[in-house]
Amino acid sequence: MVEAKPFDISKRDVWEAFKRVKSNRGAAGVDGQTIQNFEVDLSNNLYKLWNRLSSGSYFPSPVRRVDIPKADGGKRPLGIPTVADRIAQEVVKRKLEPLLEPVFHADSYGYRPGKSAIDAVNRCRQRCWRSDWVLDIDVKGFFDSIDHELLLKAVRHHTDSVWVLLYVERWLKAPVKMENGSVDTRDAGTPQGGVISPLLANLFLHYVFDMWMARHFPHIPFERYADDIVCHCITEAQSRALWRALEQRFAECGLELHPAKTKIVYCKDANRRWDCPETSFDFLGFTFRVRKSMNRQGVHFARFLPAVSCKALKSISRTIKRWRLHRRSDMSLDDVAKIANPHIRGWINYYASFYRTALRPTLKRIDDYVIRWARRKFKHLRRKTKGTRDWFVRLRRATPNLFAHWQLCHGNGRTMGAV
Repeated sequence: MVEAKPFDISKRDVWEAFKRVKSNRGAAGVDGQTIQNFEVDLSNNLYKLWNRLSSGSYFPSPVRRVDIPKADGGKRPLGIPTVADRIAQEVVKRKLEPLLEPVFHADSYGYRPGKSAIDAVNRCRQRCWRSDWVLDIDVKGFFDSIDHELLLKAVRHHTDSVWVLLYVERWLKAPVKMENGSVDTRDAGTPQGGVISPLLANLFLHYVFDMWMARHFPHIPFERYADDIVCHCITEAQSRALWRALEQRFAECGLELHPAKTKIVYCKDANRRWDCPETSFDFLGFTFRVRKSMNRQGVHFARFLPAVSCKALKSISRTIKRWRLHRRSDMSLDDVAKIANPHIRGWINYYASFYRTALRPTLKRIDDYVIRWARRKFKHLRRKTKGTRDWFVRLRRATPNLFAHWQLCHGNGRTMGAV
């Protein structure tokens, strides 16, 4: 007779969780095991994980800490669980997410099915046209500051599943292995990089911010993507009152507004002429500020609009430079394009959603590398600057879809266009 497990977790749940983790890829954890290594003995590895989860004997490994450089020169700490721990977290996420999704706020966009960063930016754009002032909120070290007891209280409010609560608590308390090899214990926070972390972070801010705003400032709309928050106010005084109230609220919950990055912004445009030191803000890779626009009658005017941010453009430029396309003269141009196009399509799909012309100058840098590639590839072009540019224009006209940015930057290839 097979002994019954104390927790009712199906093998199918573990299998489906593995497939999701595999599709998301990701680096190895502290054990050095990659997804490919895990698959070598897949059936046995999944069975052992299921057995531990369903018997209550599952304990997570320490989380591997990696510091990722940020555009502003700082570093963003990521916590990378092992493959087995990521699968276990996905099992719990699949159990918990259907319970939380129906209660989450409509203007919470981060890491939620059916919602995206572009949705948040678009809603923010519309509200900036209707409200003159913005409170741009930055939470200092949010993921490292989440209060464990408050978070577990929130989880208990939505489920009485013993194994969900047990494993969430174990993940929160799992130690962190630093890059120098030392192991640190944690009494707050949930590591960025964990499968379950975005859902738990959303739940925490659902009560700390979303529901609190609905009770105390129901007439102030906002967009929240994880811990990136924008609030829309009618007056500057209202913005300052909200700022003071949020400072107190966040402090009560163990969080702190970043004193230098949180700011009040005036949404200046052709009809708003108030003198204010802050007239722009960044949100999800876009900079909102006054820009030239044109109405349907062809009349130009100033409007408060989002476009790809300088930080995002610098990151794109660094990636283009790292490709070193001009040194790949041993490859065909089709193969060179295959290296670049997945990245280019991703940039266009996201950053060209608003004010797409702002993306063009940076993407045109790829053309300079293609021209340099041709000079290394073909001897007859090495000393002919004009000849190489003529070659490039002919190529672009003949194959307008070879590189994914050419239609955005140059049209469909029927006209010469500017190089």
